Amino acid sequence: MDEPIRLPRGDYETELERLQVELVRMQEWIVATGHRLVVVFEGRDTAGKGGTIKRILDRLNPRTCHVVALGTPTERERTQWYFQRYIPHLPAAGEIALFDRSWYNRAGVERVMGFCTQEEYEDFMRTCPQLERAFVRSGIQLVKYWLSISDEEQERRFQARIEDPAKRWKLSPMDLEARARWVDYAEAKDEMFAFTDIKEAPWYVVDAEDKKQARLNLIAHLLSLVPYQDVDRPPVVLPPRQERAYQRPPVDSQTWIPERYQLTKGKSSNGG
Repeated sequence: MDEPIRLPRGDYETELERLQVELVRMQEWIVATGHRLVVVFEGRDTAGKGGTIKRILDRLNPRTCHVVALGTPTERERTQWYFQRYIPHLPAAGEIALFDRSWYNRAGVERVMGFCTQEEYEDFMRTCPQLERAFVRSGIQLVKYWLSISDEEQERRFQARIEDPAKRWKLSPMDLEARARWVDYAEAKDEMFAFTDIKEAPWYVVDAEDKKQARLNLIAHLLSLVPYQDVDRPPVVLPPRQERAYQRPPVDSQTWIPERYQLTKGKSSNGG
C-alpha cells in the first residue's frame, strides 16, 4: 500500500476541489462512453454518507448523476418483490446512480428491527449476490462502500445533532433505536459481509472517524476504480450576441424581492 499523502488540515478544501474536478472529468467520460456506474453508500447512522455524497455531487451535472434515497416503503411496495423498488433507479447509459442506503436495508435495519421475516431475510441473502452479479454482467459497474465509525464517535455526532438546530432533523427515532441496538447492528453487518462481499462487487470499508479525511479517501478511491480518460471536446466559441432595437420594461413593472443584503461590491447589472 502506498504511503498516505499527509495534508495540513487547512489544505482539505484545496484537495477536495482538485478531486471534484477529477469527478467532472470522470462524468464526462461516462457520458461519452455510455458507461453505467452505481455507488452504494452504507454504514451506521452519522457515519457521514450524506456529507460524502453531497461533496461528490457538488460539481457534477445532476442530469446524468442522481441520488437514490428511498423512504419507507408504501403499502403497495410492501407487496412487491423486494428488489423491485430499487431496479427503476439503476442508471441508463452515460449515467451515475448514488444510493444513500440501498437494498441492503433488508440486511440491516429490517433484520435488526424485525421489519422482515426470517424467511424474507434468508431469501435476500441468497438473491442479493446473484442479482449483483447480474448487474455486473449487464455492464453496470457496482461499487459498494461501508463507512465505519466507532461507538464513541457516533455518540459525539449524535450529541452534536441534538445541540445543533440545523442538524436536529437528521436524528430520527429509528436512529435512537439503532444506537440502543449497537451490537445487533454489528452482528448484522458482519453476516451481511459474509454473504455479499463478492469478487464481482466487493465491499470497500472506509475509516470514517474523521469526516473530511474519509471524504477525500473515498472520492480518490472511487476515481481509481473508474477507467476514465480525458474526452476530446471541440473548442467552445461564443456566437455574437443578437443586437437589435429593444426596450426593457420599466423596472417598477416587475415584482422584485426585498434587498435585505447588499454585498460591498455593489449591485448586479440587472441584465434580465
